[in-house]
Amino acid sequence: MSVERPARVRPAQVILVGNEKGGSGKSTVAMHIAISLIKSGQRVATIDLDSRQKTFTNYIENRRAWAEHIGRDLGVPDHICFDSDADADNRQARFTDTVDALASSPGFVVIDAPGHDSQLVQSAHSLADTLVTPLNDSFVDFDVLANVDPETFNITGISHYALMVQEARAQREHLDNANMDWIVLRNRLSMLSSRNKRLVGDALEQLSRRLNFRYVEGLAERMIFREFYPRGITAVDDLDQKTLGTRPTMSHATARLELENLLGAMGLRGSTESESGEAVGERLDAA
Repeated sequence: MSVERPARVRPAQVILVGNEKGGSGKSTVAMHIAISLIKSGQRVATIDLDSRQKTFTNYIENRRAWAEHIGRDLGVPDHICFDSDADADNRQARFTDTVDALASSPGFVVIDAPGHDSQLVQSAHSLADTLVTPLNDSFVDFDVLANVDPETFNITGISHYALMVQEARAQREHLDNANMDWIVLRNRLSMLSSRNKRLVGDALEQLSRRLNFRYVEGLAERMIFREFYPRGITAVDDLDQKTLGTRPTMSHATARLELENLLGAMGLRGSTESESGEAVGERLDAA
């Protein structure tokens, strides 16, 4: 008779932001999730697995420098940029030990994975409690999940990244008796209705039933999110001139409201310290 293996319990929840397709907004999503959780009073640690590009790390360093420049405590996570090149023979064991150490007390560990496949990336997926996959609203990006018939746009096969996630889910269940919650974000959404937008949505609906993931609308294609990066700020920060370095606009309010909706759909608790996007919009309208 087989004996059920006891689950390994980590007090903290591990959130991985991953997609093998580059340019999908992973670091922006990871940063906004981390800062929103900090502002809701959670303990948050972050890991950047892309030790070459370091977008997530640079975002956080920009935030630390800007906070010092304006003399405000903006809230910065405990951050590690994991050097995946050093000590290659033991990198997976080192990474697992790093995650276990950061997750040893209640809170969240947010990991930004690079846009390529490797044993380390696969290992990161197998440790995740929640996988968040930003996906640009295009069949070019959809291809990492599944192939579609060019005439009907029905699903014809599962692609490499989705197969890797399935394997990671099976490994997590085997090792820890735990199920990974997989969320696919339709990112950089056009603000206009289009045939492509409808077809991608239909294909995601079909695929979500097959692969057991939830899909929600992510962040629209807004210039404001790119403007946040050099100062390390986010849509959940105080939307005042000192924090932003510029006068707040309706674009800031809309970005915050969009993020609040996203976090709500993901089931994550949002910021409790700042005005809501709706309240900011009303304040700006009245100004």
